[in-house]
Amino acid sequence: MIKLNNIYYSYYQKFSALADVGLAIGSGEKVAVIGSNGSGKSTLLQIIAGLLFPSKGDYYFHDTAVTESALKEKNFLRFFRQKIGYVFQDSDIQLFCPTVIDELLFGPLQIGLSREEAMDRSIEILQMLKIENLKDRPTYMISGGEKKRVALGSVLTMNPDVLLLDEPTNGLDPRTQVFLLELVLSLNEAGKTIVIATHDLSLVSELHSRVAVLSEEHRVEKVGTADEILYDEELLLKVNLIHEHIHYHDGQAHSHLHSHYLFHKH
Repeated sequence: MIKLNNIYYSYYQKFSALADVGLAIGSGEKVAVIGSNGSGKSTLLQIIAGLLFPSKGDYYFHDTAVTESALKEKNFLRFFRQKIGYVFQDSDIQLFCPTVIDELLFGPLQIGLSREEAMDRSIEILQMLKIENLKDRPTYMISGGEKKRVALGSVLTMNPDVLLLDEPTNGLDPRTQVFLLELVLSLNEAGKTIVIATHDLSLVSELHSRVAVLSEEHRVEKVGTADEILYDEELLLKVNLIHEHIHYHDGQAHSHLHSHYLFHKH
């Protein structure tokens, strides 16, 4: 479904964000893109979402090249925007309508659904996300976790085939994190393709997804199963996802690896 070949991207033609990245994602897959801050995870998701375009390289969606000119073609633009939904890391960037229900209605109305059908979809999604009580609330008057649910809802009302989630658990309380993870897994079981950018190794462990590791040089260091990646301590050290902790005892220096995932499993 998604094929990225030799993708390069630089901001202002000066600061490298991606270098020679290749990745293929099949329909119905779960894929986690992991790496330290600044490795290029968000940039990669924004390229898949058609919000940025590679400086060099090719991106194909269902065997059609995704380019600026292709997305100026009305039929392909509508097809592409319906098929791929992107949830930003910062919900405040994504939410712009007066109320929660307006946020959910916006996408379906833009693709030509009747107001009645758009409203039916929106109410269904409100119920799924357990935020029916927020229906008429202004989005600036809700909590961070509620904003995340509304941002996700505004994408789900479009019924996309692909969900792109950028650091979805950042800043969420434990209960909301669990709710979001269970929802993502159920959406995948229903046939949605899920691509998550994260540096949260415990989330990767729970997802049981295929994993693409980005290095600090903005390249794909390795692609493998969650177990293959999470138990490769040398790799995780190299890409700065775990670190070596040094302490002193009786004048002797001792070191051990430290990671929330590796040493706090439950």
